[in-house]
Amino acid sequence: MWDNFWSIVWFFFWSFAFISYLFALFAVVSDLFRDHALGGWGKAVWLVCLVFVPFLTVLVYLVARGPGMAERSERGAAQAQRAADDYIRGVAGSSPSDEIMKAKALLDAGTITPDEYERLKGAALQL
Repeated sequence: MWDNFWSIVWFFFWSFAFISYLFALFAVVSDLFRDHALGGWGKAVWLVCLVFVPFLTVLVYLVARGPGMAERSERGAAQAQRAADDYIRGVAGSSPSDEIMKAKALLDAGTITPDEYERLKGAALQL
């Protein structure tokens, strides 16, 4: 009974350790390609080390380049947030008062008729 229980515990422990290692490995590889300050040969050396001595290389990379890794990740997240905010602002359109003001400017310029102005005003107010 206990032998079987501890085998299950060890299985879950090593599974967790392996999955954690894979997350760290992918984080290191993605950070290598995101780092523009590191040259191509430097990236090649890190990748070769990751192939031949993977566990030690991940630990050394996290210790040696961890702060820069965090800064690049933070910069990327801020840039993605700005891009999302800009996209939302562009898609959201304008407020009903802006639409009525545009329609009034078109009416004053003689581009649309008073009936069209009332229709545009009613459509803007229904938003």
